[in-house]
Order: sequence, then C-alpha cells, then structure tokens
Amino acid sequence: MRNLTPAELNSYLEQAEEPPLLLDVREPWEFETCAIEGSMLVPMRRIPTASEALDPNREIVVVCHHGIRSRQVASYLESVGFDRMINLSGGVAAWARDVDPEMPTY
Repeated sequence: MRNLTPAELNSYLEQAEEPPLLLDVREPWEFETCAIEGSMLVPMRRIPTASEALDPNREIVVVCHHGIRSRQVASYLESVGFDRMINLSGGVAAWARDVDPEMPTY
C-alpha cells in the first residue's frame, strides 16, 4: 500500500493517464457533507461484499475522514488480492485543508 498526502494525490490525479478509482469508505451522511469529486461511496461495512464487484487490477485510492478507516480498508483489500492500493493520508479533512479550502468540513 502506498500512502499519499492530499497534495501528492492531487498532483497524481492531474497527470494520471488512467485515473484511479477513488473509493470513499465513509458513511452516507459524511459523503453527503463533503466528497472529493469523482469518488464512489462504499461504506466500510459493505467492503467485504462490494469488493467482489471491484477490479483487483485497477489502482484504487481509499478515502475516509482522517485516513484511519481507509488504511484498514486498503489493508483488507490487499489481503484479498488487490495489489494497487493507495491510502489518502489525512483523509478528506486534510484534502479540504490542503487542496480544496472551499470544501465543507465536519
């Protein structure tokens, strides 16, 4: 698993030929409050069953509020065969602070 800061991820997204899947593992109310554009919501509790529909060969950036749940989900996905995992260090809270100061926070 790679860990990227919000600034590193933002730069990576700007230059990526094939954009990674942005997998947001927060709860629906959190996602409705704020989300990184293009993110797909799959709450953490649904990951074991939802992972069957994900492409294990696609690069996936896992996102949560502060980077704790996302690290756990990325580790789980690695344990079931996903090998291109990225954790957003600091989560959407750090993204709002460092990349998108207009993003609502909670």
